[in-house]
Amino acid sequence: MNSNLTELYVWIWLPNETEPVVAGRLAAQGRTYIFNYGRSYLERHNAIPIYDAELPLTSGVIPLVAGLTMPGCLRDASPDAWGRRVILNKRFGKTALQIDPGSIDELSYLIESGSDRIGALDFQRSPTEYIPRLASGAPLEELIKAAELVEKGVPLTPELAQALQHGTSIGGARPKALVQSDNHKFIAKFSTSTDLYSVVKAEFIAMKLALMAGLHVAPVNLLQVAGKDVLMVERFDRVAAPAGWQRKGIVSALTMLQLDEMMARYASYHDLANLVRQRFMRAPSTLRELFSRLAFNILIGNTDDHARNHAAFWDGRMLQLTPAYDICPQSRTGRTASQAMQISDGQNSSQITTCLKAAPHFLLNEAEAGLIIEGQIRCIEENWPTICEEADLSEIDRNLMWRNQVLNPFAFEGLEGSSLERLAKKYR
Repeated sequence: MNSNLTELYVWIWLPNETEPVVAGRLAAQGRTYIFNYGRSYLERHNAIPIYDAELPLTSGVIPLVAGLTMPGCLRDASPDAWGRRVILNKRFGKTALQIDPGSIDELSYLIESGSDRIGALDFQRSPTEYIPRLASGAPLEELIKAAELVEKGVPLTPELAQALQHGTSIGGARPKALVQSDNHKFIAKFSTSTDLYSVVKAEFIAMKLALMAGLHVAPVNLLQVAGKDVLMVERFDRVAAPAGWQRKGIVSALTMLQLDEMMARYASYHDLANLVRQRFMRAPSTLRELFSRLAFNILIGNTDDHARNHAAFWDGRMLQLTPAYDICPQSRTGRTASQAMQISDGQNSSQITTCLKAAPHFLLNEAEAGLIIEGQIRCIEENWPTICEEADLSEIDRNLMWRNQVLNPFAFEGLEGSSLERLAKKYR
């Protein structure tokens, strides 16, 4: 990788446009990365801030938010764990597993990753010529094979590397790739050799149940390809238009809360709810949706609800919650569990009682919150057998998940004296 890379140019798809324009320059300054808008961009009549809380439309170098080494709205477009593994495999071959991902600078990851990244940004070496880093559509069978080789630390052929590189800019730690079909774009998620249960099917089931419970979620389908399970998640940051693909700007909750990975443990639903009241469209309904997602995560056993797994569309003026994604029951041992993101007052215990105490932050009283939770429990219980059948989930995996990840007794402890006391007795 080019260790001498000191700057890149940020290109942006403006709302309703199908071609990008250069927005500005991202430059290395010691161990930090600073941004300034280009004069031509500031002079555009339709220019919008990439995210005004960090990068307002102003000339000159924009100071970093305290505690950050790079604007979070730009870091959101950078590859995460899986994408970095693919990039390291391509560059270092057999020795990739011995390379510390943190030893590679952020600009290299940005320029080595694919151009069809989440949100409305891309990165180029040139301020005047946009050259997308795209791969020709590879069959899912080839993408699965490539992902398995990366897991094993086996160097990819140039053809497989190009096919898999297309999806390196998508976040997350699990193997995945980007797929296009007609007027739809998908993130294809694969199983891994270390899975102790069918994680792909578990996510499919959780996402379908979330939809049935009334949550706004990304559409999903489950495929069998070359004997492997593949979860197809339809992308919500792309819109097919007659002239091409429009891109929707997105910022993560981590960015909205002005935190980075090192400070992610301080992210909380309470603070996110406060931000919703200040910056979001349709704040009351958004708060209800956010509370519903919190409660459902606890009931379904998704403890991986960290601040990169919440996001909002950004149109240059206002924020709007994206559909829910990455809802997947997580492995657990022992009686207790904790959510990745704090709920309120430093508490993150995976329990309904913690949700009820936090309900006022979402403009809900205990009775309203209790009705939401009761409806979700009923939905999970009634539809669990049908969705498991649809996913062809084995009896072993069903028994492993039911009352372990899904509707775990720990979630119902401490509800004595609440509106859900009667229901809690049934599940404890």
